[in-house]
Amino acid sequence: MATYHVIGIMSGTSLDGVDLAYCRFTYNDDNWIYKILNTETVPYSNIWEQRLVGLTEVTAAEIISTDRAYGHYLGELVSAFVDRHQLQVDFVASHGHTVFHQPQQHLTFQVGSGAYLAAAASLPVICDFRTLDIALGGQGAPLVPIGDRLLFSEYDFCLNLGGISNISQEGEDRRVAFDISCCNMLLNPLAEQLGQPYDRNGDFARSGQFHQALFDQLNEPAYFTAPFPKSIGKEWADVHSLKTLQAFNASVQDKLHTACHHMAFQIAQSVQRYTPQNQGKLLLTGGGAFNSFLVEQIRQYLGPNFEVVVPKPELVNFKEALIFAFLGVLRWRQEPNCLRSVTGAHHDNCGGAIYWS
Repeated sequence: MATYHVIGIMSGTSLDGVDLAYCRFTYNDDNWIYKILNTETVPYSNIWEQRLVGLTEVTAAEIISTDRAYGHYLGELVSAFVDRHQLQVDFVASHGHTVFHQPQQHLTFQVGSGAYLAAAASLPVICDFRTLDIALGGQGAPLVPIGDRLLFSEYDFCLNLGGISNISQEGEDRRVAFDISCCNMLLNPLAEQLGQPYDRNGDFARSGQFHQALFDQLNEPAYFTAPFPKSIGKEWADVHSLKTLQAFNASVQDKLHTACHHMAFQIAQSVQRYTPQNQGKLLLTGGGAFNSFLVEQIRQYLGPNFEVVVPKPELVNFKEALIFAFLGVLRWRQEPNCLRSVTGAHHDNCGGAIYWS
């Protein structure tokens, strides 16, 4: 038996805040058992939100400066989290915040310097989980599927509704996973036009009307019918989905309503395309799981043969932070934490850089 106590850190593309999850992992009889012990989400200040969202437009020097400042900031959050809850921590596993993700150009970059994080937290840090897979010819994403396989095997599908929706499932002889479409990175900016940071319960979307022309335009990009491995980033969203929504003449409520239909349709297409039996049990997590209108549409498009499970809020909110903590455990043990069947890399690999404080 081996037990690890790890803090997982996640910052998603929707910029909701920094998720911290203190987790225990135990390996016993060839099985992994997890428990989330303490959690916290730290909302971004306006200064940090603007600094992160604007990083694609600044100089290289400013990106390096932000990388180090953000790493120090994360380290301070960890230190305060540890002190507040009197935690005993083996190490920290941090995803960082993605600035660029263009795997076709061998480019992926997450700010949040591991060195500065380790120095500020006075703890070992594992970070930079994507670069090795990119170097091996992969997409560097998605990374969560190996955690889905080893921690959530009772589900046929694991669907995350974050800034981007992505899915993971076990195929006939391999794990299958990919990004499906934009999600909260579309819905949140629309809700902000109505004076809210997000569409609480999907109430704005529910009040809107469906526009077939907008639905068709949102479904038009070739990405949706392209085979996996595939992944998308903010750059893709800006050029395709966000641009389409901005150009269409309709109320914000109608755009939210139609965007939810678009997302649910693409989710159903992705699930059914790789599910010959057309049935299964689906775990639904991420901030979008609190959008009841979107969840209703997903259930409707999938049909009655699929059981959609929305777990307790703790797992909905912190599953990604939990799994990045677990990826850190696998890296610590020098075991594969990234699957070639998912990313398209030359082989399974063990990604992540370790910094000792």
